[in-house]
Order: sequence, then structure tokens, then C-alpha cells
Amino acid sequence: MEKKGRKEGLLEKTAEVFDLPGDVVAGLPRVELLGDHQLRMENHKGILAYGTEEIHISGGKLIVKVRGAHLELRAMNAVELLITGDIVGVDLA
Repeated sequence: MEKKGRKEGLLEKTAEVFDLPGDVVAGLPRVELLGDHQLRMENHKGILAYGTEEIHISGGKLIVKVRGAHLELRAMNAVELLITGDIVGVDLA
């Protein structure tokens, strides 16, 4: 248990020293919704389900469900992805 506490302390100090958001340093998913037509996610763990009306993305301990119409995975690499379309909802599970 003590090792986990040390690791969290190190991540917090690193974030503070480099003036970075703690979630980015810790590898937590970061979701950015641009209007109702674009969703960008950093630190994803892969696509779980894909369709034109719903896309499920793994964020590690949480699943991001994007709902809408004409959804499309426009770009994806190991760190981030971009979904476009008519986004009507984003659910976290």
C-alpha cells in the first residue's frame, strides 16, 4: 500500500513542477467535446463498440459512450482519437 501512496505523491509533484493537469500525468482519460459535432479523447484504451449511432471507448476504469447520428471515427492513434458526427449525448459508465 505504501508504494501506491508514493507513486501518487510522485505524480502530483510532477504535475505541479511542470504545471500539468494531474489527470494527464496520471494517464486518466481526458474528453473534450467541441460543440455537438466533434469529440476528442486522450489516453483512451481502445474502441469497444463501433456504429454510426453509438461508439463505446475504453478509458481504463470507465467507459465513454458517444451517442448520435452519422458518427465516425476520423482519427486514432495510441494516445488520442477524434469522433465526428451529430453528437446528442455522452455517457460515462
